[in-house]
Amino acid sequence: MKKSINSFRAAGVLMACLSPLALASAAYSDTTYGPFPVTVKGYSGSKTNSVSYTGQIARHVLHDSLKKLASKGDGGANAANLQAEMMAYFGGSDNNKAIISPVDKGDFNIKQETLNEISKGKNLSGKSYKGVVNGWPGQMTGAEVLASMIEHAAATKGGFDPATGFNYPQLISKFAMGAVFYNQAVDNYLDEKLAADNKPNSKPYKDGAHYTGKEHVWDEAFGYWGAAAHSLNLSAKENYDVAKMKNLAAADANGDGMIDLKSEMTFAHAYYASSFDKGGKTNYMSTVTQAFIDGRQLISDANGENLTDAQRAQLMGYADVIGSNWEKVIAESVFKYAGSVYNDITKLGELLESNGDTAKAFSAYCKHWGELKGFSMALQAGKENLGETAVKLNRMIGFGPVLLNASQVTGMDSQGNFTKDEAMSWGDYQLHMLKIQKLMVDRFGVTAKSKDQTGNMAALADKLGSANSAEND
Repeated sequence: MKKSINSFRAAGVLMACLSPLALASAAYSDTTYGPFPVTVKGYSGSKTNSVSYTGQIARHVLHDSLKKLASKGDGGANAANLQAEMMAYFGGSDNNKAIISPVDKGDFNIKQETLNEISKGKNLSGKSYKGVVNGWPGQMTGAEVLASMIEHAAATKGGFDPATGFNYPQLISKFAMGAVFYNQAVDNYLDEKLAADNKPNSKPYKDGAHYTGKEHVWDEAFGYWGAAAHSLNLSAKENYDVAKMKNLAAADANGDGMIDLKSEMTFAHAYYASSFDKGGKTNYMSTVTQAFIDGRQLISDANGENLTDAQRAQLMGYADVIGSNWEKVIAESVFKYAGSVYNDITKLGELLESNGDTAKAFSAYCKHWGELKGFSMALQAGKENLGETAVKLNRMIGFGPVLLNASQVTGMDSQGNFTKDEAMSWGDYQLHMLKIQKLMVDRFGVTAKSKDQTGNMAALADKLGSANSAEND
């Protein structure tokens, strides 16, 4: 325990001669999220580490397992059973469900095999975005959209419906990460729960807890971010490889030969942050994770007392750093997959022109479109109403990808079936992908810009013959 008294003694620090401020500074230099001391007044239990975010890790595992299940449909025969199983991971279950993902991969051995080994009684549905999702047909809430996607996924073969172009594992995963993890962190724990009178630091989070209200609120937000506790000790490439289950040495912080999902695994948006950072243009992973550590240290330094106005202001500053950079990670993902869809349309056009086999290219196009759509919906599940930006995104991407028969999903009927109509031209839709990339730069200031195709905007607009088409709709 790097922040324990014993560890400071082992490092040669004479504890008796250090003031409280000096002690705080010594702990502050640490690069791991925890352990932090128990500061709850009157606590008499045996706990010595106040960090707790196992519920959030359980939800990451529910998400990963749900994504894996979304590709298990056989086209209809197993639809009812598969839907029920998927809903057990989405809506929760009284049973101790097996972890479907992540599981052992080569020498990358996972310590836990069941969800209850992480945390009991958790679900995704109850933590999903409560607002109406305008980017998906049906005017449904986040939980309703995901439940509808689950129902449709269960009836497909392999999670893909060529009649609509919907790749459900991607749609479910990318939207759920935003509708649950991002939304809960930035629009709940790092927002109203940081108010002075909400979960005060002078009281335990709940009766008998070994962590204060503010300590646990901050921990839960960190858990949703998805970074391993020791991620600042790793390079962007190493963090990326941990998420990909490729680097046991980097993941195994305590050297026991197993990966503890509670603290040693990289999940969700932290993974995407590291994927962009390894290109050398951004530092999203370290910026967000450092702000989480610094904020947690500030709360711990309050020593079980309510935060002063100055301390709360500083904490809100850390929360702003986290929220703005987290938003950029999702915007970078929208940018990337808009570029992928642009490239896929070019390839499909070439195959159609040469009468080639389009099956593989169409599948790739729909996969990338699902990622684009899921991330764009996730971006709208944050703290701020994106207003015009959301309208532009939803209109340019549409409810479904443009299909090979020149149709596109345009809505949903009262029975929950998708309706289709004539789509825009392939050229116009391809131009929309470049407008989306430009929008992500103009509105969010993305800098990694993976799959950047914006240099083709003027030429494509000129080819389509529209003097104003290089502007955002």
